[in-house]
Amino acid sequence: MKIKTRSILIAITLLCLVVSGPKLQAVNPPPDGGYPGGNTAEGQNALLGLTTGAYNTAVGLYSLLSLTDGKFCTGVGAGALLANTADENTATGAGALLSNTTGIGNTATGTFALFSNGGVPASPQGAVASFNCAFGGNALLLNTSGGGNSAMGYNAMVSNDTGNFNTANGFEALFSNTTASLNTAVGFDALALHTIGDNNTAVGALALESDIEGNSNTAIGAFTLRNNTIGVNNTAVGFNALDGNTEGLANVATGAGALFSNTIGGFNTAVGLQALSNNTTGGANIALGTNAGGNLTTGNNNIDVGNNGVGGESGIIRIGSQVHTDTFIAGIFGATTASGIPVLVNSSGKLGTTTSSMRFKQNIQDMGDVSNALAALRPVTFCYKPELDPEGIPQFGLVAEEVEKVNPDLVARDARGEVYTVRYEAVNAMLLNEFLKEHRKMQEQGVTIAELKSTVAQQQQDFQAIIAKQQKQIQTLSAGLEKVSSQVEMSSPAARMADNNH
Repeated sequence: MKIKTRSILIAITLLCLVVSGPKLQAVNPPPDGGYPGGNTAEGQNALLGLTTGAYNTAVGLYSLLSLTDGKFCTGVGAGALLANTADENTATGAGALLSNTTGIGNTATGTFALFSNGGVPASPQGAVASFNCAFGGNALLLNTSGGGNSAMGYNAMVSNDTGNFNTANGFEALFSNTTASLNTAVGFDALALHTIGDNNTAVGALALESDIEGNSNTAIGAFTLRNNTIGVNNTAVGFNALDGNTEGLANVATGAGALFSNTIGGFNTAVGLQALSNNTTGGANIALGTNAGGNLTTGNNNIDVGNNGVGGESGIIRIGSQVHTDTFIAGIFGATTASGIPVLVNSSGKLGTTTSSMRFKQNIQDMGDVSNALAALRPVTFCYKPELDPEGIPQFGLVAEEVEKVNPDLVARDARGEVYTVRYEAVNAMLLNEFLKEHRKMQEQGVTIAELKSTVAQQQQDFQAIIAKQQKQIQTLSAGLEKVSSQVEMSSPAARMADNNH
């Protein structure tokens, strides 16, 4: 209804210009082909069926042949708009819009452009065989009822039949599309083999060239997603990105050659020149940086940031390479993790923690006298060299070379095999063993001392009993002696003489 009203308004405006405008001067010789209602026809049977139509232009054999009451149509070329009866169509080129009957608002430029377009006018659900634009030989050649399509380039969207709202710009872009909708192809052979998948975007020569049924793919750059056939939800930005993908889904590749070899791997993310370039079937990998993850082929769930990765591995995170000498990570210092455990690193840069669970151990034995070597260690104070610690903060520890001479198992080595540091956690375990050994000795000595104390106490009791007994015996002897002494004194001559005197 809106289109019909707009056509009437345009017609009234043109009539007003003719009536109220300045007096026009006739050309000499006068033009031929002018007809009432602002119609122009030039060529055999051009506008042959016209009745009440207005402001139409037909130039060429059978151009606008079937138009009766249509308005604002232009057909230039033999057979242009031959079957058309609708309004506001423009066809330039032999056979352009030749089969269109009731479709409106179409534009076709080029031999046989929109040749098969027909259908019915636009409906509330969308354009049907209407509002198509075709520029180039055979562009939208076979379109019958598809609407809202734009095709620019020779053979662009040549096979489209019922697909809607597609855009093709380039030689044979969307060449095979028949029923798919909402696709955009810009570039030579972009989405050339596509048939029924929707919501794809291809920008670049041969981008998504082999795609057949894929949905919701985005390819920007020459050869991006070139071999994709049925893969869905892929995004490729950069020359050759995801070039080999066939059925992989939900991949993101940004950078020339990113995910170049991927075939069926899914849910990968590669950002950087040739990132994950050799991955074929691996899935859920993340690579960031030039050649990041470049060695990965079939592994899954890897994260490589500025690292080439290792082929075949899975579940590994690699950040940086051996060219990096220092690491700064915010949000760690000053953040307390009450239940955390220390993190260790080996000479290859692998991070990890030690585990104490029995299920991870074998050949478990008592440490015994192995820890006796600790007695030979020399604790020292020191400062790191200025290039390591410009502030010269005092440190406390051991010298790794000295420790190695006592027990080589107590040191860690660098990538060249040279002594690097002391395994202080092992030293701590040995210290515990020595402490426990001394503790057991002290316990044993305590028992012995207790036994000795008990023996001494008993001996003291026994000694005191003996002394008491001896003292009693001495007292008895002393009493006997006193009695005997008294008897002796009474029996002496002096004592007898004294008695006689009395």
